[in-house]
Amino acid sequence: MPIRYPPSVHANALKLVAVLAMLIDHVAYWLAPKGTIWEISLHAAGRLTAPIMCFLIAEGYFHTSDLRRYMSRLFVFAAISHFPFVWFVGMPWWQGTSVIWSLFMGLVALSIARHPKIGDIGKWWLVLLCGVLAWTADWSYIGVLWIVCFGLFRGRFKLQMLSFAAIGTFCYILPGILDTGLNSVFRFGILSAIPLLALYNGERGRKSKVVQWGFYVFYPLHLFVLYVCRAYIF
Repeated sequence: MPIRYPPSVHANALKLVAVLAMLIDHVAYWLAPKGTIWEISLHAAGRLTAPIMCFLIAEGYFHTSDLRRYMSRLFVFAAISHFPFVWFVGMPWWQGTSVIWSLFMGLVALSIARHPKIGDIGKWWLVLLCGVLAWTADWSYIGVLWIVCFGLFRGRFKLQMLSFAAIGTFCYILPGILDTGLNSVFRFGILSAIPLLALYNGERGRKSKVVQWGFYVFYPLHLFVLYVCRAYIF
């Protein structure tokens, strides 16, 4: 009988993987030659970030001692990240915003979905509203749905991953393939998050302010630095 090892990856390690994948993805938009295997591979690796961060937001819902403070932190950094994001992607400031807003709306949606005093019909409509409010953000309603499913099916890993894969396939992979064909094949990279999340041991890792605040600070900062380098230096 094969040896089965227990899950051994804590939340801090997942967060580090997400940050590195995000940096690789964003640098590829700047430096990787378009349409090459190099670009596709880097963007495929970058698809790890959104699923991991959505998973960790759902986990954070259960671990936080102050949900309102958690939401406030996400809201503030969504606002801080807005202009670095639109500058980096080169869009008008009013046309869209960063993934942090999707994470924030996903956390709000999960808190609604688990609220004991809201009826089922009300929950459906309010979660739908959260998806609509996240529509113009990076990862849009997809991030909202992932967070809700990760949270509602917490403790049932197979259901978490089945819902994640279904949402990702029908709302992200297939629309991309139908729209641009093989140019969107990198989207399959989201599924590579599944074996990584299977290693999660349910622990946060060593408590550290650097780790706790690192992603929130790094996200807008690295976007601003890449924007300046691309626009004014190189």
